[in-house]
Formats: sequence, C-alpha cells, structure tokens
Amino acid sequence: MNKFLILVIEDDYAIRNLITTTLETQNYKFRTSENGTEGIMAAASYQPDVILLDLGLPDMDGVDVIRKIRLWSNVPIIVISARSEDSDKIEALDNGADDYLTKPFSVDELLARLRVTKRRLLSMSSETGNQGAVFENGALKIDYLAGTVFVETEELHLTPIEYKLLCLLAHNVGKVLTHNYIIKEIWGNSMESDLASLRVFMATLRKKLDKRSDGIQYIQTHIGIGYRMVRV
Repeated sequence: MNKFLILVIEDDYAIRNLITTTLETQNYKFRTSENGTEGIMAAASYQPDVILLDLGLPDMDGVDVIRKIRLWSNVPIIVISARSEDSDKIEALDNGADDYLTKPFSVDELLARLRVTKRRLLSMSSETGNQGAVFENGALKIDYLAGTVFVETEELHLTPIEYKLLCLLAHNVGKVLTHNYIIKEIWGNSMESDLASLRVFMATLRKKLDKRSDGIQYIQTHIGIGYRMVRV
C-alpha cells in the first residue's frame, strides 16, 4: 500500500480542489476526472485503490458509473454527494458503493473514511491465501472450516441464520450492507424473509456478541440503510 492511489471523480471545481488539497496534505497520490466517462476510463487505466465519486456528474449519473465499474472491478468506492435522502444512499450502496459521505462534509471525516478503507484493504491483503480459514477481528474469531465462533476463548452458540449473518458481515468488514442486500444474500428470493425478520435475527446476534465482548460493539446499525461490521 506504499503506492496507495485515489481517483477523484468530481465535476465541481471547488469541491474537487478541496478534496485534492486534503489528499495532498496527507501525502496521498491521486488522479482526477471531471465526468463519468473520463472517470470510468481512468479507473481502468490507473487501477486506483479507492474511488471518491460524486453522483451528480454532467454526462451520467454516478450510480451508472458504479454499475459500470462493478462489471470488472471491486475497487472500494466512497460516494461523496449532496443527495442526502436514504433512498439515494441505499441505491448507491445496493449497486456496489462501499460508503457514502454527504455534502457538506468535514475533511476530518473524509480522511477517517479513507483510513478505514485503507485498513480494510491491508487486512484483506494480509489474509490472502488464508481466506476461508479463520477470520479475526479483535477478540472475535470465526473458524469457517469448523463453523465455530469465539469471543476471547468462549464459543458462541449461534443459530444457522445468525452464523450466516455474521459471516456475511465479516466477509465485508468495514462496508455498509443494505437491508435489501443482506436479505437477498441470506434468504435469496424467499417470501418468508423481510425486514422485520432481519432485525430480529440481527438483534439476537448482537446480543450474543455484546454479552461476551466487554463493551465492544462489532456490528454498527445505519438507521434506514443497513448494517456494518466495524474493524476493531
């Protein structure tokens, strides 16, 4: 990650200048694009580690940019947009965005989101070759081969649905997963699954984790949007 590169896709000069100046002061390397078409080409050419994406681009909607990039890349995409409605956030996240920052934003929050993303990428990189065996996050340990979950040295007894939820969040640690995405991944197209069921299962899972985690909250709720496992 010594050559950590960020692609900024933003048409507003003032916002773009604020972002790039912030990145420059923190010694991040970056490239910029002023519209969606250029941004997609830059993503393919430069293979950035993270993309900061505005949704209100002059030539296409930012969600379409996400869809096109997701056809061939899993690069983390952090949306930075003036659209603050939950429906806009959910649409972006459902189509493959990893995080969502609403304008106006503080540079400290932007840098914090980048640090979280960078840690997640470093963690994923260090686990390459060992993926699918053991996941560790603070005192939480998931042994995928054995199908067991421990906090410290104590095993948690989870239901099959709770275990699937925990594994899904662990595989996407640091990333906000929307309600719709989780329901689709856990229950598929089952008519029995709905938001109320998800909330019940998530509540029981969090209760079991919180009881053993000495105050650490591994699962963060994003009200109206979904859930995220926090990297401890």
